[in-house]
Amino acid sequence: MPLSIPATELMEPGHTACHGCGATLTMRYVLKALGKNTVMSVPASCWAVIPGELPYRTLDVPMIYTPFAATGASITGIRESLDLQGKQDYNVVGFAGDGGTADIGLQSLSGAMERGHNVFYIMYDNEGYMNTGVQRSASTPAGAYTTTTPVGPMRNYKKQPKKVVADLMIAQGVPYVATATVAYPEDLIRKLKTATEIVGPKFIQILAPCPTGWYFPPEETVEISRLAVKSKMFPLFESIKGKFKLFRPGSPVPVSEYLKKQDRFKHLNEAEIETIQKSVDERWNELVSREKTV
Repeated sequence: MPLSIPATELMEPGHTACHGCGATLTMRYVLKALGKNTVMSVPASCWAVIPGELPYRTLDVPMIYTPFAATGASITGIRESLDLQGKQDYNVVGFAGDGGTADIGLQSLSGAMERGHNVFYIMYDNEGYMNTGVQRSASTPAGAYTTTTPVGPMRNYKKQPKKVVADLMIAQGVPYVATATVAYPEDLIRKLKTATEIVGPKFIQILAPCPTGWYFPPEETVEISRLAVKSKMFPLFESIKGKFKLFRPGSPVPVSEYLKKQDRFKHLNEAEIETIQKSVDERWNELVSREKTV
């Protein structure tokens, strides 16, 4: 049977990630889509430690470590340098977690996108600061337990809604913006290949479930990410030069099916789950309306 996913492997075994890490699957599929002419810029994040200590390595492409807040500035400089050398055929990728994107790195991301550099920015979204102790980020969904939004008499889980950076990028006019998950690798790879055909900034937010921080068995990473889409907690969409397209899951499920699989939500009662369901439905309806109007 022919493979629908490129057979090329540019990520080697032997990394130091947790079992079932969604961020490792994300990197593997991104490299399958973009190929060997790729340069990675990685800020402080899980992926800053996943490759292992020198002289060991995990990636068969160049990777540069950059300060936490500077991924956007870093890929700008790398792009300009490669262009000066006549190496326009290299893909320059900022590969940052949600903390380094939605919070600490948002300014440099916005600047790189505004200047129109021909770069990729991949946000692998594990919805928290996972490598430093599972702290809350702006991308953590409402209702989630984290170590900085604990459940107890003084604090009671995160109340604020998830900041959707992909929406911010669309509002800023970035030519290519998409969301994806590791449960649908063909879709993820297709979106990256589509993005390579666009000259200018590209932003893709990829949901990367974290067994350690979301508290589920590591063998369920793909199932969890699929439930995120089917429950509409993490809608898949694509915006190409302002043309918005929404993916509709074939067998939708209630959000309770997604929430009950993760202990970070186990404290929620039925009324609170219903509140989340209502919020998810409202956002879904807004996305459907957006598709009709652009």
